[in-house]
Amino acid sequence: MTTIPDTIEREIIVAASQERVYAAISDPTQITQWFPDMVEGSLTPGEQPIFIFEGHGKTRVLIVDARPVDYFAFRWIPGSSDVVDDVTCVPTTLVEFTLEAVEEQTKIFMKESGFAQLPMDVAQEKFDMNSGGWGYMMGRLETFLA
Repeated sequence: MTTIPDTIEREIIVAASQERVYAAISDPTQITQWFPDMVEGSLTPGEQPIFIFEGHGKTRVLIVDARPVDYFAFRWIPGSSDVVDDVTCVPTTLVEFTLEAVEEQTKIFMKESGFAQLPMDVAQEKFDMNSGGWGYMMGRLETFLA
């Protein structure tokens, strides 16, 4: 029996304040500078906005929590280009950003978990795709904050 990895973790340290980093991951006008190309809707807890990735489709997310200036989390269908009506009705993963001040910098810890709970026929593919994807996106975030 094949075991599906459950969690992707990435960590970077940037020369920016927690306030600046939090805005970059939670403000629709800033998150589109490094992650989705567009956001339709609000990034407040309980809302289900749509992230639009040009050339890759759209995906609805559920904003789980937003605690300025140290935590932001959402659920989504990883690697999906189908927009569902309600994210809570389908298998998802949880993406969490935890921010910590480190001297004059901010440590950004990103964790996406829940791959082992996805349907077996797509779990490994979604894990592999997002594993590389998060490396790329965290690099874009770091560049945006520089």
